Formats: sequence, structure tokens, C-alpha cells
Amino acid sequence: MFQVMDSLTLLWLIFAVTVLIVFSLDLFVVTHRHSPVGVASALRWTGLWVTVALAFGAAIFALHPRGHEIAMLYITGYLMEYSLSVDNLFVFILIFSLMGVREEAQPKLIKLGIFLSIVLRIVFILFGVALVQHFHWLISLFGALLIWTAWKMLTSTEDEKIDPKANPFYRIAARFLPLYTGDPLTRRLVVRHEGKLCITPLFLVFLVIGSTNVVFALDSIPAIMGISQDPFVVVTSSVFAVLGLGSLFFALRGVMAMFKFLQHGVSIILFFIGAKMIADLYHPVGEWFQAHLFVPLLVIAVVLIVSIVLSVWHNRLSPSGGGNPLL
Repeated sequence: MFQVMDSLTLLWLIFAVTVLIVFSLDLFVVTHRHSPVGVASALRWTGLWVTVALAFGAAIFALHPRGHEIAMLYITGYLMEYSLSVDNLFVFILIFSLMGVREEAQPKLIKLGIFLSIVLRIVFILFGVALVQHFHWLISLFGALLIWTAWKMLTSTEDEKIDPKANPFYRIAARFLPLYTGDPLTRRLVVRHEGKLCITPLFLVFLVIGSTNVVFALDSIPAIMGISQDPFVVVTSSVFAVLGLGSLFFALRGVMAMFKFLQHGVSIILFFIGAKMIADLYHPVGEWFQAHLFVPLLVIAVVLIVSIVLSVWHNRLSPSGGGNPLL
């Protein structure tokens, strides 16, 4: 028992130190950057963060007392959360576009949004795990919620997804707080003007991103719990999936047209995980998935690869954005 606890403690320590180093390094780069982030640079940073996340998976395999099982669940959860986060980033790109946020101001907003997302995910996921441990029937409810989310994501149009100025936090802040518009180039959220504190337009953007993050974090609860209810798995995989989103955002912003079918892929993944959560309540099915931990990982990986390949194929057949050859 001592060795088991010692291994888990060591992994938690490695996780905490790694997250602190990665976040501090990323924040340092962002706060000292005064030019737009290029696609090539963003792809390099994205590759680094993915490598760090996979390296932690290798550490789990080597150090955890149930290394093979937990590492498999971690990688599966990481891919699940990462695919959800990619779809969420498309929403952030749309928010910045609709609200006219300059490229130079976007890194700070993204970094603040990621920090808030990490905190919300940890709080909401741990709360969800505690609920399921006491009320196991909630698994089926979460599964049904995922299936509904998958259907809504698949059938909604881009225009239906978000209207920043209809956000209640945006409307309340814009109406009741003094707004400073004297310096359109400011990258601050709050400024002092004529002796009083005023919010800036960027503060309103952050409110939209922050409240959107609440919805995204709530979506993460049933999704990751469809993979595992182990707090170590759900927290580490979720946080590592969110950590590298800053660089991924700028990579996607430059190549987002290449991922036309990614949303469809994410919808299929959510539907699969939701159906699995409901089916797991039937004991033989739950035992089968427990004995074949690689199946969810395989399904997620295949669906993501196929959606990306189809997107690239579609772009080559219709480079001008014409009709969908699959329809």
C-alpha cells in the first residue's frame, strides 16, 4: 500500500510541476510577444505541448501501479478532451472575428481563457466524479446529455452557435460598468480614467469567452467520465488537453478551412461515448469495455483521422469552397 500511494503521489507531483512550468513558460512567451503569432511558430509550440502530454502518459505507464490500464485511459481521455477543445477553439475564433479583436490582443485573452478553463474543468469534473460515486445512475443521464449535445452540434449552423453581444454577462457589464474607449490599441482589461476604474472592450470579450468556458467545462464532465471516473485520469487528461490550446488556437486560425468535417467527427465521438455510458449500465457490456480498454481510444483516433482526411480531400476537390462532394 505504501508503494502504491508513493507512486501516485510522485505522479501527482510530476503533473503539478509540469503544468506549472508549461503554463509559466507559455505565459512568459505570450506577455513578451508584441507581434502576431504565425502558423509555423504556433504549430511548433503545439507539437511541444502534445509531446509533453504524451510523455506524461509514458510516465504513468512506467510509474503507476496499474500502468498499462491507467495510461490507456489517460491517452483516451486526452484525445477526447483535445478533440472537444479544438471544436471550442473554432468558437473563440468566431468570437474574436465578430467582436473585432486585434491579433496583438488575442494571445492575452486566450491565455486568460485557458487559465479559467483549467480551473473550471478541475472544479466541475471533481464535482461530477463525486456525484457519480454517490449516484451511479447519473452515468446514464450524462450519456443521454452527450447524445443530445452530439445531435445539437451536428445540426446547428455556425450562425446559431454564438452571438457575442447577446451574452447576458456582456450586456450587463456594457450597461452598468463605465466603458473606456479612448485607446483602441490598449491590451488591458481595466484602466483608470479620470479617477475611476473603467472596463475596456477587451474586458467585454473576456466576459464572453469566460462564460462560454463555463459551458465548455460543463460539457467536459459527461465526456471525460464516459472514459473513466478515476479523479487522477480525468484531471490530468483534461488539464493537459487544455494547456496547449493557446498555440493550437493560432495554428487553427491559419488553417481552419482544412478542418471542414472536424465538427462532424467530434459529434460522432460524443455520440459514441454517450451510447457507451448508457450501455455500460448493462453489466456484460461494462465488463467487455473494461476488458477492451483500447476500443474507445481506437474509435476516437480513427474518427479524428477520418474527419481530417475527408476535410483535406474535400478541400482538394473543391478548393474554392464549392459544394460538398459527399452529399
